[in-house]
Amino acid sequence: MTNHSIATLTDWSAQILASCQVPAEDALQAAQLLVRSELRGYATHGMARLPSYVERLLAQDFNPSARLRQREFPGGVVLDADGAMGQIAGARAVRLALQGLERSASVLVAIQSCGHMGALGVYALLAAEAGAMCLVGQRTPPLLAMEGFTGAAIGHNPIAFGCPAPGGSPIVFDIACSVAARGHVLVAEREGRDIPAGWALDSQGCPTTDPQAALAGALLPMGGHKGIGIAMVVECLAGALAASAASFAPQWQQVPTSGAVGRQSAFIWMLRPQAFAPQPLRDDYMRQWIDHYRACGGAHARLPGQRAAEQEQRAQRMGIELPERLVHQLRALGTSRQLAFPA
Repeated sequence: MTNHSIATLTDWSAQILASCQVPAEDALQAAQLLVRSELRGYATHGMARLPSYVERLLAQDFNPSARLRQREFPGGVVLDADGAMGQIAGARAVRLALQGLERSASVLVAIQSCGHMGALGVYALLAAEAGAMCLVGQRTPPLLAMEGFTGAAIGHNPIAFGCPAPGGSPIVFDIACSVAARGHVLVAEREGRDIPAGWALDSQGCPTTDPQAALAGALLPMGGHKGIGIAMVVECLAGALAASAASFAPQWQQVPTSGAVGRQSAFIWMLRPQAFAPQPLRDDYMRQWIDHYRACGGAHARLPGQRAAEQEQRAQRMGIELPERLVHQLRALGTSRQLAFPA
């Protein structure tokens, strides 16, 4: 592992994206979200995603010069991302939702046609840091199946929740509906090691520990039918509410080998807590259940987002630790874009 400056890594990542014709302001926004994901320990959705994002930008699967447009109405927004990177669309959706909360107690932003948004917990965190409760999800091409299925039946449809917590860092819960994120399978395949049993099925619907067979097959849902059910919730909120012509295009229903998908849909749903309960009462309630939870669990009781917050604070003091394998990949990316990876 080697340590890297947060500012330097952000600047270099922004330059890499700008070299793919992404406008400078958008490139910086996307780079900041990628680096913050790395800071908080989302290793499969941080800097490791940058090479695949560049690949998708150069292939025009992500639109580097997207013109985002929105249609607003009471309590909602439809954001047409025009194929933009997910980080650019996601950041815009967060801003629109927060602006909407100035006039409404609840705002749902349906995002059409955007790229892979990365770690959804980062958007939920931004909302919670601004004082809002937030639910965010993105549909993916089919990736999940139950044992015996003849193919992937529904996306693993990640979903995240963020909530301010009085006296501490926000609660941030971020999961995919699979037992393990596909990014972990991609990392195992890249490193030439097996995946744990219970993660995936091969193309015949049989359990496998071979990451290549898993990538050709399907992921298993967390909690069996419960995971499939949550994936269906995201399909309804992120897919149906943001349906557009691109939703039916065959080329956007295939999962690329790099794992970064273009032209997908998502949603960000925010609530203004003070519209529902006075802040003192709400804070007292939050403290009560959090204190009870910690009293019951002792050293084992950790709130979602707590470890990520601690890791981010440590990285802000010491820099970002990156594994040598990833550094090698980023150096190769820098060479290909004529932007040397910083020492």
